[in-house]
This record gives sequence, C-alpha cells and structure tokens, in this order.
Amino acid sequence: MHLTDKFGREITYLRLAITDRCNLRCQYCMPAHGIDIVDRKELLTYKEMYRITRILSELGVNKVRLTGGEPFVRKDFIKFLETLSFNDKLDQINITTNGALIAKHIPKLEELNIKAINLSLDTLQADRFKTITRRNVFTETMETLDKLLESSLQIKLNVVVIPGLNTDEIVDFIELTKDKDLSVRFIEEMPFNGVGQKTDDEIWNMKKIYHEIEKNYNNIIPLKSKRSSTSQNYTLEAYKGSFGIIPAFTRTICNDCNRIRITATGMFKNCLFDDGVFNIRDFMRNGASDKEIAQLFINTVHKKPKNGFVAEANRRDNVSESMSTIGG
Repeated sequence: MHLTDKFGREITYLRLAITDRCNLRCQYCMPAHGIDIVDRKELLTYKEMYRITRILSELGVNKVRLTGGEPFVRKDFIKFLETLSFNDKLDQINITTNGALIAKHIPKLEELNIKAINLSLDTLQADRFKTITRRNVFTETMETLDKLLESSLQIKLNVVVIPGLNTDEIVDFIELTKDKDLSVRFIEEMPFNGVGQKTDDEIWNMKKIYHEIEKNYNNIIPLKSKRSSTSQNYTLEAYKGSFGIIPAFTRTICNDCNRIRITATGMFKNCLFDDGVFNIRDFMRNGASDKEIAQLFINTVHKKPKNGFVAEANRRDNVSESMSTIGG
C-alpha cells in the first residue's frame, strides 16, 4: 500500500520539523522579536516522531528531511537520529540546518549514515550576515561549511535571494562551486515572514535570478534532475560543483510533488502553502492505532491539492506564518 494522491503522484518524501525554536532570527523567516514558541508539551515527542516516520515508511515514504526551526537546538536531537537510523525502510535521512551548532556533531552524522546536509547561508559577508540573521555567528557558520566540505556528506547551500540585501552576491556563491563539490541553490523568497505576500516588483523570481547569472556566464550547462526535484539545476564548464534555482514562490514544480510536511506540533500539511489538514499529535495522544493513523494518512494524501496556488486559495486566512513554525 502506497500514498498516492488523486493526480497519481506518489508521496515518498517527508519533511519533519523537529522544533519551532531557532537560534537565529532571519528576516525572511520570523520577526525580529521572534515568534510565540509553543509549550514543550505541545511539540511532538521523539517517540511520536519515530512512530510517524515508521508508519509512513510502511506506506512508501523512503526519504525524510529533518528541519526546524533549527533541529540542533532541540535537546537530544542526536539520540533521535540514532533511533531513526534503525528504520531500514528509509533510504535517506537528510537535515536542514543553519550550521551554527553542528560542527562538533559532523563525525557522528557520518557514522549514522546521514546522506546530506542543506546549509542555509544567505551571504558570504560577515556584516551582512548579522543584518540578515540578527545574530553574530558568521564565523561559526563558515567554519561549519569548511568542515562539512571535508566530510563525506553531500552539501547543498540554500540561499534565499533577498531584494536589496544579497542579490549582488549571486556570482560569489556560484564561484564557490568552481573548486568545491557542493550545490548552491538560490531560493525565491516566500511570504512566510509575518508580513504576508510581497508585491511583484519586490520579487526576484526564477527568471530574474537566471537572467542575472546569464549576464555573468556564457557557459551554463543544464543538468538533468529527477522529476520530483525542487530545483532546476545547472553547472558551468570546468566547475566542480553545481547550482540550481528553486521556484518556491512561482511554484512551477508542483506537478511532480512527492512531499508532505509535518510541523513540530504535529500539523500535517499536504502542501507548504496550505494551513494544515489535521493534527496527528492529537490523534496519537487520543489512542489512535497504527492502522487508523495509516488510513488517515492515505485518505488525507488522496486530497492533496494540485498545486500551491490551489492550496493557498483554499486557506482560511492569508499566508503570514513564520517559516520556523511551518518547518523550513
């Protein structure tokens, strides 16, 4: 039995938020004062997270990405990774992190066969880093990047393209791929920062980002990606790494979507842009059996919206929540 929606898309990928807490305050993610974090008892326990992933893996989910907030902020996260690694139905366990806290854990991540790390890094300049994140941990983050590049982990840099802040660094990031085996992925900014949707003239969309790259390079080589890839990927002749663009806001990747999300409090999201379908935490704590939960997943995924525009249109309110609350 597999998770398939009414459009024939098979769901094989879970993005699971470990916590809503974060040690940074990135401008596009949350307000300067932070967010109203939930009481710890409202968060999924690690035991509940393991149960969710085990049930989903029995239904064909073979890839899990652990996100936050910042997952390494939560106590005993490494112990949870050890437990999760025992699920032999998972082909990949990946992590998205801001990198400020993980350097000492890299050997353990390799030992646990974590496949890939997505490192969020929106600037290569220390003063600008402080402006974007409202925190002063640039040195620690760059040291983490160096250590990750020395490890066996697959590394992707996630760069949110922020008008007026870092658009002049696009070429600098691409130049990192010249001698380094990493992928840089430029992400369209989304309206998940507490202020709602931005106006079109403020958005650096996929076409504009690509045009900026094209102005500086004439040897761009398209790469073939998996159908469910979130990015359109490229490399440059004689460059070791690659780069891609994620149309997170213009949403041209929805047709092949194979993902679901579960927030740190247990809210099941068929789509990044919906406002949540049901809370799996409450079902578990009210005594639902594994079979009942599995059927709930099957029924809910079948109703997955065709794309992010449909999901947003069906919301009860406007998109305005923090990305830290949703799960990055």
